[in-house]
Amino acid sequence: MVDVTIPTPHEKQRLFIDDPAKRKIIRAGRRGGKTVGMAILAIEKYLDGRRVLYAAPTQDQIERFWLEVTKALAEPISAGVYYKNETRHIIERSGTENRVRAKTAWNADSLRGDYADVLILDEYQLMDETAWTEVGAPMLLDNNGDAVFIYTPPSLRSRSSSKARDPQHAAKLYKKAMRDETGRWAVFHFTSWENPHISREALNEISEDMTSIAIRQEIMAEDIDEAPGALWTREVIENGRVMKAPDSMSKVVVGVDPSTTSGGDEAGIVTAGVYGNDYYTLSDDTLQGSPEAWAQAAITAYHRHKADCIVAEKNNGGEMVESVIRQAVINARMKDKTVGEVPVRLVWASRGKAIRAEPISAIAEKGRDHHVGTFERLEDELCMWVPGEASPNRLDAKVWAMTYLSQTKTAINPKASIQNYAGQSRSTEKRPPF
Repeated sequence: MVDVTIPTPHEKQRLFIDDPAKRKIIRAGRRGGKTVGMAILAIEKYLDGRRVLYAAPTQDQIERFWLEVTKALAEPISAGVYYKNETRHIIERSGTENRVRAKTAWNADSLRGDYADVLILDEYQLMDETAWTEVGAPMLLDNNGDAVFIYTPPSLRSRSSSKARDPQHAAKLYKKAMRDETGRWAVFHFTSWENPHISREALNEISEDMTSIAIRQEIMAEDIDEAPGALWTREVIENGRVMKAPDSMSKVVVGVDPSTTSGGDEAGIVTAGVYGNDYYTLSDDTLQGSPEAWAQAAITAYHRHKADCIVAEKNNGGEMVESVIRQAVINARMKDKTVGEVPVRLVWASRGKAIRAEPISAIAEKGRDHHVGTFERLEDELCMWVPGEASPNRLDAKVWAMTYLSQTKTAINPKASIQNYAGQSRSTEKRPPF
């Protein structure tokens, strides 16, 4: 007889471990004990003969789970009752489908080719939604399996590292689960403070280093889609949303907020246009990559939208933007002599970013700023950024584009010869050779 030593769950962990719902979603604060709770749940399901698959975005995130599982099952593993593959993070009963496995799921495709009857998606807010909708859900079909989702509401800073197309997708799933009246879904919420094993002193200390909204999200585990004091609101954005841009615009520009490193922040790339007194956000092509990568993305947006120029902030990397784009055009011309010029205009930000952003948000409040379609990440930044904090890249790129447009726009004469958004013949400012 060999022993299995399962940690004793705290009160909140026991609630979601014992609940019989087929679908569970847990919203918990940092260090609230959600991952250890998942390890306990996985061990219990494994001992019941189930096939458990635990997934988290990165290798580092699965280590805590794996440590708890292997520690609990150490004796039967040593006795040869269970087989363990440390490289693949598998523990199984040989000759059966009874297994527990931990996998990374930064890319949803990494889960393909597997199956389970208990699927646990940890740090779900950082995953691409398709990890569940296209990969996870189908793998439960054969055995009518169960699914568990765990997430901590991400702060604006942590959202930048997410693979999710919609940063609010976990929160939206939580709200959907709350509306369920069939008993199929169960929802759970607990804060970092409700973990009896965490240091109160440490929690107080770390809270001193966090903004009030970050505390509400990552410690108190509150879903927030608008920050108090933010310059934009969801309602204002929604009221201005359109599905199609006007047939003609007096000017279109690509705003760029550069990233100076390959592995650092994203480079904001937002295209906007002006028609009369109204402004239209046409695309968000923001990406994380080398200067060459974002320069090419900006040039591609410039040509796709038949823009007048690329705009960047002069005193925050603008000259570098001009240099990198110039080199990208030179490289392109070496392959294709017909490649045309790509003018860059530099906006001098003599005032702080908050002051620069305020007149742009005022345009939105007056109903004159329209998003053509939906831009989840851009809108998330607009509604979650509070003046005084470091401003995010998409927001900056939009502000630079609209600032330039507001300073240089010309009234549209519907009878004048102009180039429409689809690309006819717009009269533009004289462009210097590049």
